[in-house]
Amino acid sequence: MPKDKPNRKADPIKGLFHIVEMGAWDADYFNEEHQAFIEFKSGGRGEFHFGYCQGIMDCRQTMKDGNPGVEFSWEGNDEMTQVIGRGWAKLEGDRLTGMIYIHQGEESSFTATRVRKSKST
Repeated sequence: MPKDKPNRKADPIKGLFHIVEMGAWDADYFNEEHQAFIEFKSGGRGEFHFGYCQGIMDCRQTMKDGNPGVEFSWEGNDEMTQVIGRGWAKLEGDRLTGMIYIHQGEESSFTATRVRKSKST
């Protein structure tokens, strides 16, 4: 089992965000199973779920347009089919915007609002 990556500095993006808008899909789809979300955890980990697509993320802190940001790769499933991809996000206040890409598949912009900041775990 891989070790957690060291948390070298405070991560302003760490926390749970509800996805409120996606460029490729409407709310009826992305909230189909439950409220769509993206969550960034300690140790460079994270997860998301929208529509029938869900994944776990391997995240790296960065800056995007002068704002705290994150770039990530992910693996998961979409309608029970194994998928992988990548994405990025940037934080402006409590609003998160970004892109998610499904390898050799679809892509979508997204907007999410903070629900809560994560604890240190």
